[in-house]
Amino acid sequence: MTAALTLPVFSQLLEPAGLAPALDFRDSAQLVYQQLPSLDLRAKVRFLIGEHIGFRAGTAEEVARLVRHWRAELSPQIAGSEADFSGFNEAEDFSDMDSEAPIIRLVNHLFARALDLNASDIHFEPNENYLEVRCRVDGIMARIERLPVKIQPAVASRLKLMARLDIGEKRLPQDGRIDYRVGNRDLDMRVSTLPGVLGESIVLRILDRRDLSIDLADLGMPDAVLRNYSKVINQPHGLILITGPTGSGKTTTLYGTLEKINSEKHKIVTVEDPVEYQLAGITQIQVNPHIGLSFASGLRSIVRQDPDILMIGEIRDHETAEIAIESALTGHLVFSTLHTNDAAGAITRLQDMGVESYLISSSLLAIQAQRLVRRVCTQCCRSAPMTADEALVLDVDPQAFPALSRGTGCERCGDTGYRGRIGLYELMMVSDDIRHLVTSGADANVIRKQAQAEGMRTLREDALDKLRQGLTTPEEVVRVTRAL
Repeated sequence: MTAALTLPVFSQLLEPAGLAPALDFRDSAQLVYQQLPSLDLRAKVRFLIGEHIGFRAGTAEEVARLVRHWRAELSPQIAGSEADFSGFNEAEDFSDMDSEAPIIRLVNHLFARALDLNASDIHFEPNENYLEVRCRVDGIMARIERLPVKIQPAVASRLKLMARLDIGEKRLPQDGRIDYRVGNRDLDMRVSTLPGVLGESIVLRILDRRDLSIDLADLGMPDAVLRNYSKVINQPHGLILITGPTGSGKTTTLYGTLEKINSEKHKIVTVEDPVEYQLAGITQIQVNPHIGLSFASGLRSIVRQDPDILMIGEIRDHETAEIAIESALTGHLVFSTLHTNDAAGAITRLQDMGVESYLISSSLLAIQAQRLVRRVCTQCCRSAPMTADEALVLDVDPQAFPALSRGTGCERCGDTGYRGRIGLYELMMVSDDIRHLVTSGADANVIRKQAQAEGMRTLREDALDKLRQGLTTPEEVVRVTRAL
């Protein structure tokens, strides 16, 4: 887009916010202003003008001088230009279903905004007066756009077309996928539609389909946990469980584990729902309930493939749990996940599924519980002492935390003060004493205390360690570990 179009665009996007923008091309294309615009407005300007546009603050005199220069330089071009951005945010431009170009540009813009923020999900949520677009960044929902409600049908149709769904079906939920290429990245977006009173809610899960290389040491495992975990994943047979709620990084840990132990000497087979990342040298099977391919049925076929190592995406029922344990007892190394709050709770969960205690104690090697906390942004972090209120909420001695790191907010982190996440880990090695407690029917509290006596550090303790190291904040520790 030419510089001749910049003034009307700025006039619409920035002047209503009380700003006085001007372009400066002396060093690079930069917007000079007296008052910082919001991140939303910056993203819109870059979308309309180009990703190369930068932003910097200037004095009132400098801004006025640049505005005078560009008005004098570009006024003849602007007068003769047929481009008109005055209706960019108006619903009429998008309400016509036959006018596809604006909708395509809008959806692509929203995708780009979400990818810039490293979002894992994009939510299109219709309300009575507007269509809200939110994304999940580092586990937290954030609004990226609020659009006129009249364009909701057009946006929904565009997303359904991209996902090869039935655009005429608005009464039933639908699932699909979008293959989306950005630069040299091939993304797989899993699409889910859900009919609501005010329209269809559409959620996209963003998966990067590039071959993944995950180093367990980069996930945030403490040294002691990493040593014990590296030792147990090289055992010839047995069951290793990774537990935690949805979005706690269990799949990432499993992929990193398989990456670490993968070699030509091993036959590794996985059954997943869905296959989130493609791993070289590993046979990966995706569950498809519509044709009868469940975790249990897939496992029955897998064990006839002469595998050494099995990875089961999730143990959901008694049948899957029994096959996993039988495989572990018959010479296979088995990895899987469960949804439990802590490591000891996984044993109770298996018992609730109807698995005999003696089978659990005989097959289990280790259980690792985990969570994810947001990292302090390294670009805008500042050192600050712990307050008395924070020490009270955390129930710690503030003297043990002389200085904490906090993000003040910048463009890189979206003004949140956080950028990326790091794991919290609780590894329970199943010793002979713990096996005896499981067989005798001891509850989770007794098993947990025994594991702590043997050196297990809890999720809360790991969180406080990472707080002390300046990797996260008291707010994050409370948010993630308050239910433990």
